[in-house]
Amino acid sequence: MERIKEAIAKAKEQQPDVVLPSPKTQDANGTPSGKSENGEISYRQTRVVNLDIKHLEENRIITLDSEDPNSISFDILRTQVLAKMEANQWRTLAITSPTPECGKTVVSINLALSIAKQTDYTALLVDFDLRRPRVGSYLGLPNENTLSDYIDGKIPFTDALVNPGIPRFVVLPNHAAIRKSTEILTSPKVKSLVTDLRDRYEKRICIFDLPPLQSTDDAIAFVPQVDCVLLVVASGETKPSDVKECRRQLQAHNLLGVILNKSDEKAAGYYY
Repeated sequence: MERIKEAIAKAKEQQPDVVLPSPKTQDANGTPSGKSENGEISYRQTRVVNLDIKHLEENRIITLDSEDPNSISFDILRTQVLAKMEANQWRTLAITSPTPECGKTVVSINLALSIAKQTDYTALLVDFDLRRPRVGSYLGLPNENTLSDYIDGKIPFTDALVNPGIPRFVVLPNHAAIRKSTEILTSPKVKSLVTDLRDRYEKRICIFDLPPLQSTDDAIAFVPQVDCVLLVVASGETKPSDVKECRRQLQAHNLLGVILNKSDEKAAGYYY
């Protein structure tokens, strides 16, 4: 736990211009963050929420701790994903799985943190698993002012963005299941949101945590809006036939690869 606290403190020292929200420092146009004169990210309107380190450990969020032997798996994944995305000038990535409990949300969070912590990109993680949102609960974020409030028209999406105390990392969480999720994910409102999130900053990688492919049509309906996709499967749990079917469904959508999660092996690979 102390190593994670030290990692967060070190990251903040390296980017000291991240500030708490204040009415006096909000941009006139309501943008959630901006850049200082030295080019670093300065959070103005975006809420800054400090994370509970013990809660992160309990939910297997490990990439804040560079000394955790399993964190290197996500660093390898990050390097491979970014190399492919940079080569194609892609900036939006969807992460899904064949069935529930494969660990796609844990992979999404750890990958986003690895990108934000160790590259010059900012990482934006969006919880688009509208039927079973978990990103916010895994990170221990507040339940007020989230994606569902934006969808209902109660707040602008900038009010739902959260910086979890980690420089260059922003989350758009959700706290409640949303009805008619497929229709929502393909609506003009969400399409406009995805475009805005992607284009607001040139060096931003947007990661969308989607529902499992075989549980609903939400994921396959949404993936045309992103540049590429990762598929997370659970070692010893996911059936080969399910992987084959998902690969077939995603063959037209730039499938970057399949991540083997929940592996007990200690060799190099993707596991936590």
